[in-house]
Amino acid sequence: MRRLGIHSFVWTGGQTQEGLEMALDKSAEHGYRMIEFAYLRPELFDLDRLARKAQDLDIDIVVTMGLPADADVSSQDASVVQKGTAILADAVKVVRDIGGIRLGGIPYSMHGKYDSMPTREGWMNSAGAIAATADVAKDCGVELVLEVVNRFESNLLNTTAQGLKFIEDTGRDDVYLHLDTFHMNIEEASPADAIRLAGDKCRYFHFNENYRGFLGTGTIDFPSIFAALVDIGYDDRDIVFESFSSAIVDEALSRVCGIWRDTWDDNNPLAAHAHQFITQRWAEAVMRRDVNETA
Repeated sequence: MRRLGIHSFVWTGGQTQEGLEMALDKSAEHGYRMIEFAYLRPELFDLDRLARKAQDLDIDIVVTMGLPADADVSSQDASVVQKGTAILADAVKVVRDIGGIRLGGIPYSMHGKYDSMPTREGWMNSAGAIAATADVAKDCGVELVLEVVNRFESNLLNTTAQGLKFIEDTGRDDVYLHLDTFHMNIEEASPADAIRLAGDKCRYFHFNENYRGFLGTGTIDFPSIFAALVDIGYDDRDIVFESFSSAIVDEALSRVCGIWRDTWDDNNPLAAHAHQFITQRWAEAVMRRDVNETA
């Protein structure tokens, strides 16, 4: 892996400048070289200050987001799609202005549970909006990645196969996938096979436990995940640890993601354990690959 990162929600609910700066400090303290922020509204935060602090700490910034229902680019309502497309363009510029390298998450639909099936028209509206966003991202030097999430957080992209088909329909070669062990554990018959299917199109990866807690204490088959990442040559791409607990996560995200309890109550040992877990098992997987290649 290129850089190991951590989601800011391990440290803060993300509502204040002080909280975001503290998250940068804590991430660096624990040896992380990348941080993921939720969408940052420029009128609420000093982006220049955050950018300078991240640069001083040698931490790359990634921003992830989802869209509200009234700006869902997978809508069949042209005015709703137009509003969402404008929000996405602004989000890319925020990533640029904060010195970030990547916009990910769920920019292709509302973030939340739908009560209807997706439509072909909605799918293509979303693909068009993402294609337009990719134009802005290219001009801003920002990579655009689409997170494949579970059925309760979007009705559009729930599997890697759907993600690949969607990217094809955007007509772009500079839109990529963002995979997550939590979501794959719900939706994929074989998360490892899904990673191999994604191949070079997977440019960003989240490590999660099935219950959002300490890595290796739940049901995720991590050895197969690491092996698959090594198989697709993920060495020069980024990995981020993500974990949510109601002890930290803000109320709005708790509702959307169903974080109804404390999956942990002390973030320092959680972050330290995740760093050691990912680093050690990544090294072991690379070593096994190298041994097999020379055998």
